[in-house]
Amino acid sequence: MIFVNHVAIMQINTTTFIEEQMTDHIYKHIELTGSSTKSIEEAVQNAITKANESVRNMRWFEMIGLRGYIDNGQVMHWQVSIKIGFTLED
Repeated sequence: MIFVNHVAIMQINTTTFIEEQMTDHIYKHIELTGSSTKSIEEAVQNAITKANESVRNMRWFEMIGLRGYIDNGQVMHWQVSIKIGFTLED
């Protein structure tokens, strides 16, 4: 992570994420696995959508695992494990 004018820039794999203002937040994180028959992106969104029902203040996610189910030479199902970070309430 590098800082440019109080902006945090993190590089994870080849993707760069920019957090506009670095603050003194404390983050807690959980790990979830979302699934989809359509795409990796939908599997991630399904996990986040479900977590949003009970977790407040979600701020970031990190993809930590990717699996799929193959049937007859075709990808039939995607499973994506993610870590979701959220800020703690005062």
